[in-house]
This record gives sequence, C-alpha cells and structure tokens, in this order.
Amino acid sequence: MLVVSNYHYIREEFNYKYPSIFGLTPKQFEKQLIALSKLGRFISQAELLDFIDKPFDKNYILITFDDGLSEQFNLAKPILNKLGIPFVFFINTTNYQEKKVSLVHKTHIIRSEISSEEIVRFIEKNFSNRLNEEEKRLAILNYNYDAAVAAHLKYLLNFKLNRNEQEEIINPLFDAIRNEKQVNKELYFSKAQLNVLSDEDALGSHSHSHIPLGIYPEKEIEREFIKTQSFFKNKFNKEAYSISYPYGSYEACKKVMEIGRDNNFKLGFSMERAVNVHMKVPLMLSRFDCNDLPQGKNDMFMNKGLFIDSKKSNWYK
Repeated sequence: MLVVSNYHYIREEFNYKYPSIFGLTPKQFEKQLIALSKLGRFISQAELLDFIDKPFDKNYILITFDDGLSEQFNLAKPILNKLGIPFVFFINTTNYQEKKVSLVHKTHIIRSEISSEEIVRFIEKNFSNRLNEEEKRLAILNYNYDAAVAAHLKYLLNFKLNRNEQEEIINPLFDAIRNEKQVNKELYFSKAQLNVLSDEDALGSHSHSHIPLGIYPEKEIEREFIKTQSFFKNKFNKEAYSISYPYGSYEACKKVMEIGRDNNFKLGFSMERAVNVHMKVPLMLSRFDCNDLPQGKNDMFMNKGLFIDSKKSNWYK
C-alpha cells in the first residue's frame, strides 16, 4: 500500500498576529520523517511509476510538497537529503512564467495581518455571495485545522467567489501591504533551485494558476494543463509526469483525470485523506496532510496502524 504525506510551509517559527499560515518547523519535520521511517519504505515518484501495472509489494511512503516555496528547498531538502529520503515538489508555473504571486499566498499573507472576521465583513458588505449551511459544513470538512470563521472565509474565497471577485477583494488588500515582485522573488524557488530539482527528478506540476480545477469548465482545465506543460518543456526540455491538484478537495478534483491523461500526466494527487491500496487509478491518488500523520498536531492514528486502520481511497469510483 501507499501513504502520501503532503507539506506546505516549513519555517523556523510561525508567529503571526492572526494565525493563518500553518506548517512545521525543521525540527518537527525531521521528527515526523523519523517516525514515518519506522512504518514504511520511502519511495520516489519515478519508482512509483513501476507499480501502475502491478500490486504493491510492501508498504510505501511518498513525501510531497505543494506550491514550490523556497523555504522547502532551504529548510526541508537538507533534512531529506541527510536522511536519504526521496521527495517531489509541485510548482505553480505562473509564479515563474508571469512572475505573479498566487492568489492563495496573497490571501495567506493578508490573513496573517487582518482578522478573518474583518475580511468576511468586507466581503459581505460588497458582494452578495453567502455560504449556505451545506457549504459551511463542507468548509469545516475541507479546512479542518482552521477555526470556523477562517474555514468559511477560505471556502468562500476558493469555491464560492469567481476569480474576478477574488481578485477584486484580495489584490487591493495585498498591494497595500506588500510588493508583489519582491514577494515573488523571495517566496518561490529560484531558477537555480528549479534546475537542481529538475535534474534530481523531484519536480511535478501544481497546475499553472493554483485554481480549484474541478469547478471550472473543461476548456479552462485544459488550458491550465497546457500552460503548465509548456513551461516544463521550455524550461527543462521535458514535460511533468506528476501533478497535484490545487486545494485537493473532491470538488476541486472532479473532471481532471481524463484531461490530465490527455496532457501526458501519469500520476495525479488529491487531498482525500486515505491510503492507496493499489495504483489502478494513478491520476487520483490520495494524500494525507502532514498534520494527519504520526507526530502531526492532529494525529489520526493514535495507537492505530498507519496502513492497517486507515480509510482506503475511493474518490476514483
């Protein structure tokens, strides 16, 4: 079987006025890797391809990172190299091709300085969109590590408002406190870091623009995949063969498999919290947030077996 662990922020500290950026310190990260090493064998994305047509012969663990943040290279990669653990970093190609800061990261930065309550009041004053009770339930389900009001805000921004409405809200707030060009340079992998990771076969795509693909028309999903593969071909002379779907929820992953296959992706990752029993549907592999796993702040496996007692993936059905 296969367990996939996903990470975002790796920082020495997470001291913000309003908690909105969550992650692990390097010490916490290393401690978790050591704990996981006792439960299964770490595997690379290239090795994973070998199991598309055959069953797993043992329990494997894949380490993944979303968003292509420079701190992942500077703080996490040295630990992974020291421990001899393979990994894959998934990047949004708009950050490099258009020198933009992803809207999701602008939102994280804003929410670290402005309360969720204040942002919600601003949205409700200027826009007619509201969450119904079912959407509020889905918000809590998708953002289970956030307080309710923060989860509602994130769901509203990511799934309820259209792209133009999101930008109308977020861009002015962000531009008032940050310089986008400078943040882009500091936040994401440098050209040199990208080249190192490509040479190590440790890169994959996180789509082009970090949008919840499944809620968009199929033509828009196709454009996202074409743009990101074009960047990989132009930059590295090869296409990406793995992709993690932004946000990773069931809604964000609908309709993506066939389009991904048509654009030469072989491996695709959601955020369904489950173990992969096989690789029969390699473009809809489930992942755990790192906080779900042993040594995470919300360990789902206290006194349980990581592979034996876990829910089995079934979104592909």
